[in-house]
Amino acid sequence: MILDGQAGVDEAGRGPLAGPVVAAAVLLNRRRPIEGLRDSKKLTPQRRTELAALIRERATAYVIAVASVEEIDEINILQATLLAMRRALAALTVRPRRIIIDGNKAPHLADLFEDCPVETLVGGDDLVPAISAASILAKTWRDAHMAELDAQYPGFGLARHCGYSTAEHIDALARLGPSPVHRRSFAPVRLLVPHDRELRTPSAAH
Repeated sequence: MILDGQAGVDEAGRGPLAGPVVAAAVLLNRRRPIEGLRDSKKLTPQRRTELAALIRERATAYVIAVASVEEIDEINILQATLLAMRRALAALTVRPRRIIIDGNKAPHLADLFEDCPVETLVGGDDLVPAISAASILAKTWRDAHMAELDAQYPGFGLARHCGYSTAEHIDALARLGPSPVHRRSFAPVRLLVPHDRELRTPSAAH
């Protein structure tokens, strides 16, 4: 691998009741700067989309990776988030000299990056451009994916709230039961839905 600069890593989708958790790793190109990078949550959807296109065009390297709903339910959301981050970093085609991860926890990476410093930074998605870029890619990819899931499992409003526990979503869960993309290990799903109710399938959507 070619050694380059700093890889920024961030995730999207730790809190929702449905859908995968998504992580991105990005190495920015200093020769092709991108103005306006910041925490994706502080950007409008249109601006996120515009910046995501620039990141994909100008970054030295980037990878978007996921951990599935099944993995979230099996190993818990924290471990699934770290797994998605590890997958994103492992798939980079350019080896970073340094890795900086948003938050206060990092996946095990010693076997992949033996001599590469790995740091965590709370609030890094608004402080480090490479993490901001990762935040934007993860968020835009996940939002688009939730819109696709909304078409497969209508009635929950997944495209609008992206799986978060809004009043609309909780009401739909109580009426319809969980779809296959709902996280049964999360209390609002587990507690609101009878244990003997079967998973809702696309053919049963209405």
